Amino acid sequence: MPMKNKIRIYELAKELDLKSKFVVEFLHDLGADVANHMSSIDEDIANMLREHFAPEEEAPLVEEVDEEIKVVKKKRRSFKEEEDRDDAAKLRAKKKAAAKKGKPTGQQSAEKKPRRITLGESVAVGELAQKIGVSGTEVIKQLMKIGVMASLAQSVDFDIAAIVASQFGVEAEPERDLAEEVFAPASQDPDRAVPRPPVVTIMGHVDHGKTTLLDSIRKTKVTATEAGGITQHIGAYQIVYNDKPITFLDTPGHEAFTAIRARGARVTDVAILVVAANDGVMPQTVEAINHAKAAGVPIIVAINKTDLPAANPDRVKQELTEHGLVVEEWGGDTIAVNISALHGEGIEDLLEMILLVAEMEDVKADPDCPARGTVIDAKLDKGRGPVATVLISQGTLRVGDDFVVGNYCGRVRALINDQGENIKEATPSMPVEVLGISDVPQAGDQFVVVKDEQTARQVASIQQQKQRDRDLSKSSRVTLDDLFQRIQEGDVKELNLVIKADVQGSAEAVRSSLEKLSTDEVRVNVIHQGVGAISESDVLLATASDAVIIGFNVRPEPNARKAAERDGVDIRVYRIIYNLLDDVKAAMAGLLDPEFKEQILGRAEVRQTFRVPGSVVAGCYVLDGKITRSAEVRVLRDNVIVHEGKISSLRRFKDDVREVAHGYECGIGVERFNDIKEGDVIEAFTMVRVERSL
Repeated sequence: MPMKNKIRIYELAKELDLKSKFVVEFLHDLGADVANHMSSIDEDIANMLREHFAPEEEAPLVEEVDEEIKVVKKKRRSFKEEEDRDDAAKLRAKKKAAAKKGKPTGQQSAEKKPRRITLGESVAVGELAQKIGVSGTEVIKQLMKIGVMASLAQSVDFDIAAIVASQFGVEAEPERDLAEEVFAPASQDPDRAVPRPPVVTIMGHVDHGKTTLLDSIRKTKVTATEAGGITQHIGAYQIVYNDKPITFLDTPGHEAFTAIRARGARVTDVAILVVAANDGVMPQTVEAINHAKAAGVPIIVAINKTDLPAANPDRVKQELTEHGLVVEEWGGDTIAVNISALHGEGIEDLLEMILLVAEMEDVKADPDCPARGTVIDAKLDKGRGPVATVLISQGTLRVGDDFVVGNYCGRVRALINDQGENIKEATPSMPVEVLGISDVPQAGDQFVVVKDEQTARQVASIQQQKQRDRDLSKSSRVTLDDLFQRIQEGDVKELNLVIKADVQGSAEAVRSSLEKLSTDEVRVNVIHQGVGAISESDVLLATASDAVIIGFNVRPEPNARKAAERDGVDIRVYRIIYNLLDDVKAAMAGLLDPEFKEQILGRAEVRQTFRVPGSVVAGCYVLDGKITRSAEVRVLRDNVIVHEGKISSLRRFKDDVREVAHGYECGIGVERFNDIKEGDVIEAFTMVRVERSL
């Protein structure tokens, strides 16, 4: 590579008729690494200084000679002579040159500059100047003003380029690849949008009547020919009430609701919260409220079982106010409907309210644009291959359309509606099974129709490459370890927490103590608190809301632990509230120093207990991992910790052993603990020293 020409500062100062000291100071202000007047600088930087300190060049004098245009440049004056330059001559020359083309100068330059340009993550200075429509030296001058030294061949990042472009009245936009353009939210033409059926999800506590309500709606509002087997093959269905269709997602559990939202999709327009009038607000009811609030979905409360003697709807309404839901008759804005799903009472009122809320929410879609939707569920069918249940959000999907869904592509081979019939097209808010996908997508993946098969293949290829890159670089969810750094960088304004404890009193105490830790930099926001083991549903909520899970005297279920590892969710479990508060406080102050991390070795289920002199031995079956003699153990009863200690004996048949692997039986004795019962789970763990990584 040839060496760049360099020039000493004193030589340049002499050329510009300036003091060397002044040039050195000017370069220091720009951040250039120069020591004194003997330092050398690149020719590119020297040219920038010449351009900066030189007088503005007079526009070329244009003379017409033999039908050719000849440019005659005036000799550049010295820096001192510039004080007396002839502005009038320059103005005359500019007007003459502009008149030659028949346009005013200002208008001409304005036409050269586009109002909006797209730029990549980095762009060469010369290319930037070309896109803006100005000379390279003009761009270099602007860069120097903001303290960036770069030649025409060097590159600057998008943020710097956008600042420079704005100085010339040009707006810069980041360049998007084909996949980003395809999956970017499509803007709807308000004039072409028409009302679409609302999409409703039913949520609530176990045994409060969700399934009965769904069945009741189906029986009363679906004709006899359509009845039977409607939801055997698809996760959603449509009914018609007062000539207006309503779509129900037949996935009433909030786990499915949140799994879709965790992937960035909001498909539900209305959430119906079913509460039994004889039971009141229960833990899963609270969980459902928190999930719906986190998704920003309007809630309609269906107070079920009002026909029972023990029913007390007013008590339910009172309990709902404790969780921020005040019913309309008490001055709030939450609609509550008394129903009896078993006898079909109040169902019509509920459907009326759904249509009312949908009208207030103004749910509309353009049926004529290319179809877009969200995957509700997907599976691999033995006879039909990959099948996805897609809820269309806008446009009309037709057989033969080429599409991209998540990381895969395909062409619509067949569309099957909620009654198992083959149809030719699907309109907004209609749930359909789509056949013809190259592989099984994920719930919540975006479904977009593209113009041809080649585009679909290109987008799928880009998406798969991005997925590989994401897998290689771990997800950057908030953890207590990196909380302070994220606060400093301005990424975190709220620390979202999911709290699970062994009893309600502990959960309340932990919540109130943690909320008091809020500071000016970060607010502690408890999005859900509950009683019992940390479940997969908690991990899904934490994934969707970028939250940290705090467990107090409880443990995560095996599936929840696997989901947390997969999604990068931070689960912290504590037995002493002061340790919990100290950790969160230290994390917010940037002082957290976890020296040891717990590593789960294995879990064994107690099948039988044997009394021996002085202790009790648990006859166990190792469920997963392994149990080692040197490990510490905790005894779990319904996933709540009842004891923590060491193993006093580990035997296989009559022999003492060092470890017992998955699938084998063994006898385990726990030091100073004889209250082991059948059905308990013994969890073996060890503490591993880890280095702090921020």
